[in-house]
Amino acid sequence: MGQGAIAVIGAGIVGLATAYHLHIDGQRVTVIDPSPEGDKTSYGNAGGIAVTEVVPASVPGLIWKIPGWLFDPLGPLAVRPAYAPRLIPWLHAFLKAGTTTEVARITTALAVLNRRVYDDLLPMLAATGLAGELHRRGALTVYESEEAYRRDRAEWSLKRSHGIQADYLNGAEVRALEPALGPAVACGVFTPQWSHVSDPRRLAEGLRQWLLANGVTVRTGRVVDIEPQVSGSVDLRLEGNETFRCANAVVAAGAWSGSLVRQLGDRVQLESERGYNTTLPDSGVNLSREVIFAERKFVATPLAPGLRIGGAAEFGGLDATANYKRSDALVRLAAMYLPGLNAQGGVRWAGHRPATSDSLPVIGRSARHPEVLYAFGHGHLGLTLAATTGRIVADLLAGRSPSTDLTPYSIARFQKNTPRHA
Repeated sequence: MGQGAIAVIGAGIVGLATAYHLHIDGQRVTVIDPSPEGDKTSYGNAGGIAVTEVVPASVPGLIWKIPGWLFDPLGPLAVRPAYAPRLIPWLHAFLKAGTTTEVARITTALAVLNRRVYDDLLPMLAATGLAGELHRRGALTVYESEEAYRRDRAEWSLKRSHGIQADYLNGAEVRALEPALGPAVACGVFTPQWSHVSDPRRLAEGLRQWLLANGVTVRTGRVVDIEPQVSGSVDLRLEGNETFRCANAVVAAGAWSGSLVRQLGDRVQLESERGYNTTLPDSGVNLSREVIFAERKFVATPLAPGLRIGGAAEFGGLDATANYKRSDALVRLAAMYLPGLNAQGGVRWAGHRPATSDSLPVIGRSARHPEVLYAFGHGHLGLTLAATTGRIVADLLAGRSPSTDLTPYSIARFQKNTPRHA
C-alpha cells in the first residue's frame, strides 16, 4: 500500500497546476494518471488564456439554433444518435441554465474567477521557467455580417459590464490588424485582455518536468475507486487491485471525473464535449493572435507547431471513436476566411472537454466526504483557469479562507438534501 499526503488524480493541466500550488505550499504530493506522459485534452486545446469568456454556453434563444447546427455537416454541434438518450438529463439542465437570470448569475461567477487568472498564472509560469510561453496580444472575434454582430451586442455589453474591454472594428480595421483575413469578414471585436501560449503540450510537459525535478511524485495508474476511511484518510484503489492511501485526494480527471464523483455519492451534471482540431505546420498564412470565428464557432491560433484550427462540440460519451471528418471540416471552414491557407500536412486531433451543464467548473470539497476535493469541469477554460483552480485547492487544504466565494462552483449545487462543505 503506497503512502502520500495528498494525491492529485489527473495529470492534465488542471491537475499539474494543482500539484504545483500544493507543492509550493510545502505539501507532499503524488500525481496519479493512467498515462502521465500520454496525450491529454489540455495538450491539444487552442492555447487561449480566455479571460474574456465569461458568458455560459447556454443562453436565451439557443434552443432554436440547435436543430440547424445538428443538420449542418460543417456545423459546430453534433450528437451521436446512440448516445442521445443518455444526454437528455444533462441537456435538460443545460437549457435550464440558459434563462436570463441564470446567465447573469453564471456570468458573474465566471468573471470572478477570470479576473484573478493572471495573478495566479504569471507567478506559476515565472517560477517554473515557462514565462516565455505566454503571448499577451489579445484576441480577435470576427463576423461575416454586421447583422451577426448586432445579434451578439447584448453579450458584448454583458462582458463589458464585468470589466472586459471589447473594441468594435470595421472590416478594414480587422484586416489592418490581421491582413491574412479575407473579404468574408465584415467586422470584428478586439479583446486585448486575452492571451495565448506557444504550445499547450509544451506548457503542460514543462510543468510536469518541473514538478518531477522538484520532488513531486508522478506515477502511472488508473484510479477506479475512492474509499474514504473512518480514520479520515482516503484509500485510492487502482487497476490491478493496488491501494494508495493519502490524507486527501483531489479529483482533477477532467471528463473522466464523473464516475469517481458518483462513487462517492455526489451528483454532478458532467458530459464529455469532444472537440476537434487540425494543426497546419505550413499554413501559408500569418496570424498574430487567436482569431475566433463567431458564426461558425471555431478558432485559429498561431502556435509553435503551426496554425491550429479548432472547435466543434460533439456529444457521444467517452468511448465513442473520434470522427476526424470534423477536423477536416474545420479546415474547410477556415479556408473561407483565410484565402491563402495551405491545408496540406495537417495533423488531426480530438479530445474530451469536461462540460458541466451550467458552464461552471466544480471546485471545492465533496458534499459527502470533505477529505476529497474536486477540481474539474472547466469546459473550454481548463488552461485558462488551471492555475487559479490549483491555488484555490491549495488554500482549502492549508486551512486558508480562499479570497473567492466558492459557493457557485461547489458540487453541492447538484445535490439534493446533502450537507454542504466549502
